[in-house]
Amino acid sequence: MSETADINATVEQLWLAVADGDERRAAATVHDALAGGVDEETLLLQVIAPVQERVGREWAADRISVAQEHAATAINERVIATLAHRPGADRRTADRGRVTVSCVDGEWHALPARLVAEVLALRGWRVDYLGAQTPTPHLISHLHLTNADAVLLSASIPTHLPTAHAAITACQSIGVPVLAGGRAFGPDGRYATALKADRWAPDARAAAAALDRGIPRPDASAIRHAVDDLPHLADQEYTLVARSRPQLVRQALADLEHRFPALRAYSGAQHERTAEDIAHVVDFLATALYVDDPALFTAFVTWTAGILTVRGVPAPSLSAALDALAERLRDFPRTVKLLEHGANALNDHLTCPVPGPGIHA
Repeated sequence: MSETADINATVEQLWLAVADGDERRAAATVHDALAGGVDEETLLLQVIAPVQERVGREWAADRISVAQEHAATAINERVIATLAHRPGADRRTADRGRVTVSCVDGEWHALPARLVAEVLALRGWRVDYLGAQTPTPHLISHLHLTNADAVLLSASIPTHLPTAHAAITACQSIGVPVLAGGRAFGPDGRYATALKADRWAPDARAAAAALDRGIPRPDASAIRHAVDDLPHLADQEYTLVARSRPQLVRQALADLEHRFPALRAYSGAQHERTAEDIAHVVDFLATALYVDDPALFTAFVTWTAGILTVRGVPAPSLSAALDALAERLRDFPRTVKLLEHGANALNDHLTCPVPGPGIHA
């Protein structure tokens, strides 16, 4: 059997163990592969990472529950820990330098950052892994204490981009360069570029290569505001939409009852879930305003349509919600245009790829 076939077989075995909630079998699968000659980096990036991606796809397709998704993720995290802390683990002397790996404040999807941290540690870096949802002031305090060579900032959900921008600017203001990564920054890193991160990496190996090449320290004396990087923010549409989120959700939900009469028969739980969905729409709308990119919003809208369809919720309800928001926000030209893009994309939508840039539980 070829090495690729061996790895694929290990991926399938790990998936079956994770899907069954069997942590012991999951750990045994990975450690058996290690004993069989598969190196640790390969296990992290070509076995555990694909299994985690499948967890997301299965949730999006409504084949596993939120609880099963959380359990599977927790098992993967603990399997990674067993690799890192096993007796005789191959960790080189940390002589490459010191870096901090952290998720943006509000970002709970920490496993991608953990994978990056482990790969860098394997390659000889001293890594301070801060985990999920690190408030920016605490991140900066940590950097003052450690004098890190770089910060690797992870974000999976695009709605965290404004917070990521603030974190990038804050790190650079104390002379620490930022390497951004994660799906939130776009498949080509377009949002990392827009937010003026020093570097972007699509995966752990690319991040390690960027660090090997060296990232110059930014000028700490330069004072920069969000509008300096994103001049369109001067129109205040992002600020006004973001601040009015609770009111917009309430109003859109009320309007939706008239535009989509079936909503009136919804149970209390269904009403609550519908309000959450509208809140996500507003959040992505505001983020698209922040980066001035309709593609961010249309990708979310079409992904959400697919999510709703597999859960038995008719897609026209989403179209009606967009119409309700457009009516409430008719005085904001950039916002109205984004909503038009979303409505057109929804009308053209036939099938929805998963996973997408939506909200994972």
